[in-house]
Amino acid sequence: MRLLAVEDQPDLGTLLRDALSRAGFATDLVAGIADAEDHLALVVYDAMILDLSLADGDGMTLLAALRRRGSTLPVLILTARDAPEDRVAGLDGGADDYLIKPFHMPELISRIRALLRRPNAALGVVLELGDLVLDTASRRARVGNTPLALSVRETALLELLLRRQGSVVTREAIEQGLYGFDTALGSNALEVLVHRLRRKLAEAPARVTVHTLRGVGYLLDESA
Repeated sequence: MRLLAVEDQPDLGTLLRDALSRAGFATDLVAGIADAEDHLALVVYDAMILDLSLADGDGMTLLAALRRRGSTLPVLILTARDAPEDRVAGLDGGADDYLIKPFHMPELISRIRALLRRPNAALGVVLELGDLVLDTASRRARVGNTPLALSVRETALLELLLRRQGSVVTREAIEQGLYGFDTALGSNALEVLVHRLRRKLAEAPARVTVHTLRGVGYLLDESA
């Protein structure tokens, strides 16, 4: 899952990005409307966290532009504007949720997950293939009834592959889904991550495996 956070307070922005990353979300952080528009033109995001009082304008301007273009991107407004009329204006203006600063980080993460679990959204509750099960709400995987111990990044990779099970997922699509622009990737970082996930699935043992199609991408499928 990849998120865009639009927040012009550097300390809060860094706190947001780090907390969301620990929760399994690749998060790009920008400080204003112009940078947000540039990122939205390049990346298909799963959700956006939007401050309203930005240095280059009102976040509602960005939200209105998104909705005029027909975008259904889930948007959570995160702002210090706490008057009832502000909340009404935000929700009526196209936001999917509205959270007032100061806020509790676990609540923000729970609200993001709730947005992504809505019908036709990006985050299903349980994904299954063979004897492998991933609960995307709790971020826990199991093989049969045995828990599968995965890192945050391994869980994110498994989720991405499970969502496209039976189909080849390109390297580019995986990197875009798992890593933000600010993440420095080594030349073999993805190969190492795939190797770790494949090894843990084999050791479980699970009746699924990650196949490598050289020069094309990766495929999660049931073992022969």
